[in-house]
Amino acid sequence: MPTSMQRPGPPAAHNRPAWEEPPTKVGLASKGVVLGFAMLAILFPLWIVIVTSLSSKETITKAGGLVLIPREITFVAYRELLSGGQVSRATLVSLGVTLVGTLFSVTVSVLCAYGLSRSGSLWHRGILMTLLTTMFFTAGLIPTYLLVQSLGLTDTYLALILPSAVSVFNILVLRAFFMNVSQEIVDSARIDGAGDWRILWQIVLPLSRAVVAVIALFYAVGYWSAWFNASLYLNDHDMLPLQNVMIQVVQRQEPPTGLGQAVKAGPLSPLAVQMAVMVLAMLPVTVLSPFVQKHFKKGMLTGAVKG
Repeated sequence: MPTSMQRPGPPAAHNRPAWEEPPTKVGLASKGVVLGFAMLAILFPLWIVIVTSLSSKETITKAGGLVLIPREITFVAYRELLSGGQVSRATLVSLGVTLVGTLFSVTVSVLCAYGLSRSGSLWHRGILMTLLTTMFFTAGLIPTYLLVQSLGLTDTYLALILPSAVSVFNILVLRAFFMNVSQEIVDSARIDGAGDWRILWQIVLPLSRAVVAVIALFYAVGYWSAWFNASLYLNDHDMLPLQNVMIQVVQRQEPPTGLGQAVKAGPLSPLAVQMAVMVLAMLPVTVLSPFVQKHFKKGMLTGAVKG
């Protein structure tokens, strides 16, 4: 029989700091109401967009525009958009630019951040101060355009990647996270004969999956949502990404190439086409965000606060 008995501690839910009062029922109810309205404000427009994109021409006509209650569900708008016309080509362009651009940007940012996180690296302080300066002072639109034009990047997909390939903010977040890696582990690896490339690949990056995943999502969302560079540097309409096609469809009221006849005399409603293009444009980010969401707290807070 044990000589002493340990009293169980309080439940984890009641482990609050001494200065923090427990929430009242009114406070909890108020938070629930506020969060409910915020969620409704986000989901209600998305619901209308999705339902309208899945509605037939007759349903949209009877509703007088946007459809709130689904009646006759049809995928004709998506089938026509993805049947090989301008939207299909623009979707492939956006996917390619996003994948290649994200890989390039993450690689450059990781290498730059790792070099700047080593205090004894070559020109460490000068490069860091130069990067910080670019956060507050930029050359401007005209010099940037002239530089891209002089490099022969106009009407090329590189013009959608290189001008915005690196974010100094993302480099600083990665640098702060890398500086938080235990120096003892790095020193042990150097004693075992590991070089900087091996230390980065086998030690630093495995310990930094969270922040790298968050930074990759930032870059991917930026490339997927970008439209200004394409409107500035691309003159060939066949090379436009999905966001620029969406602008033509939604703002200029122009159906995508190849759907004009189907909209005028066929079963397609112009409004259903507009909503379907919007759904296609936001679908990848909506699908990928939940998989990276778990890394946001650890990646951003640790990378931004420490170091």
